Amino acid sequence: MAVPSHARGYASFGGAVGRTTAESTPEWTYPPTAPADAPNIIVVLVDDMGYSDIGPFGSEIDTPTLDRLAAAGVRLTNYHTTPLCSPSRAALLTGINSHRAGFGFVANADPGYPGLRLELADDVLTLPEILRAGGYATYAVGKWHLVRDTTMNPAAHRDSWPTQRGFDRYYGSLEGLNSFYYPNQLVSDSSVVDIEEYPPDYYLTDDLTDKAIGYLKDLRAHDASKPFFLYFAHVAMHGPLQAKPEDLAKYRGRYAEGWDALRQSRFAAQLAQGLFPEGTRQKARNTEPGYEAAEWDSLSEKQQRRFARYMEVYAGMVDSVDQSLGRVLDVVEQFGELDNTIVVFTSDNGGTAEGGPEGTRSYFAEFAHIDDPDWIGDVAHDEELIGTARLGVHYPRGWGQASNTPFRFYKGQTFAGGVRVPLIVSWPKGLPRAEGDNGIRHEYAYVTDLAPTLLDLVGLSHPGVRNGLPAKTFDGTSAAGLLRDPRART
Repeated sequence: MAVPSHARGYASFGGAVGRTTAESTPEWTYPPTAPADAPNIIVVLVDDMGYSDIGPFGSEIDTPTLDRLAAAGVRLTNYHTTPLCSPSRAALLTGINSHRAGFGFVANADPGYPGLRLELADDVLTLPEILRAGGYATYAVGKWHLVRDTTMNPAAHRDSWPTQRGFDRYYGSLEGLNSFYYPNQLVSDSSVVDIEEYPPDYYLTDDLTDKAIGYLKDLRAHDASKPFFLYFAHVAMHGPLQAKPEDLAKYRGRYAEGWDALRQSRFAAQLAQGLFPEGTRQKARNTEPGYEAAEWDSLSEKQQRRFARYMEVYAGMVDSVDQSLGRVLDVVEQFGELDNTIVVFTSDNGGTAEGGPEGTRSYFAEFAHIDDPDWIGDVAHDEELIGTARLGVHYPRGWGQASNTPFRFYKGQTFAGGVRVPLIVSWPKGLPRAEGDNGIRHEYAYVTDLAPTLLDLVGLSHPGVRNGLPAKTFDGTSAAGLLRDPRART
């Protein structure tokens, strides 16, 4: 029976409508299905972590989980990102240059210009949107920092919030930084979490990890095979630096020799690992006014004692990030899916100089613009409180340069210290290491390459449209060939 022209709602109906159900043929629609045997994807993005801060890139900090991933996976030694938080996140999640994505700066203002929209526009398609349309479950936890300050409140529109940008579930902080013991405004999906009081043993990294694991277990309780994309964007290592007591105690006394000695030992480890060609020399200590790092031996004994405490806190936090990833991967292994899971680990930019020449025991005071000669930005406190729940701090920029070994300068600058960061990619089933392949790649890669690379690896492509309208295409290119073959050239 033909559908009458005046009937509404049948224009795209592929079945048949008769006078009775016996004379009619129904039509059902089905959700998208991922390619056969599609791998899971876990992207771990750390905040303000330098090139040398993890074991596979020369660090003395305990990172056994990352050590295992690097031992079986691929390390990219010449991977670059943008020098600031929001631009890197926008580029990573869209595959397009940060200015084209609207993030020429951090999302804490609204200058009113196209490259500084500081929200994702309607024609900017995200990686989770493509993956979800390709049959993936998509989850995000942690720092978002892709909404303007004026639109991160419950009364604002949510066009650039995670669940409006391709993620099925989200838990974390929309802001650029937060306390690790008493975070301000956590968000679950699209609603602010109502928290009367945080428990005594609360720690933000652990909370985010618990939530990520909960999402994955919930998925597997209802679907045994649907692949997932987990975007774990740590609030760590962004200041204010705060570590758990047990992690802080683990590194007590480990940094008494200072940042000059640390740079030398880390660079020696990098050379031994083959991250740089034999004969490479690291950059000299930063001496430019406003960026200089003092010689450690020129500091007083009191300064050395306090400054070393800052680095103990930082190291404890890096250790905590590795523990977090270990917990997530343990669950994936319990599912029997670790071999078919792509794991990416990287940082949004290099280590920072925000702590100034002497660090700060009053983190937020350093960002106050007070035109008062008597204003004290670093208020003295009991050194035993440094990095605890009672005192968020930031390390002196001498440690920032050590984080960025062997490069010059820091976050916020386009020197290598600001934009060259570690990148580890592991996928045992899809990227097995051939005999003689040490897993180290020295070819150049950029943050916009991550999205097209991941889509290439899982067998999906950019659709070219978003919500039926033309979408910006990738600026990055796939590096899948480079990951597979050490002889490839990109």
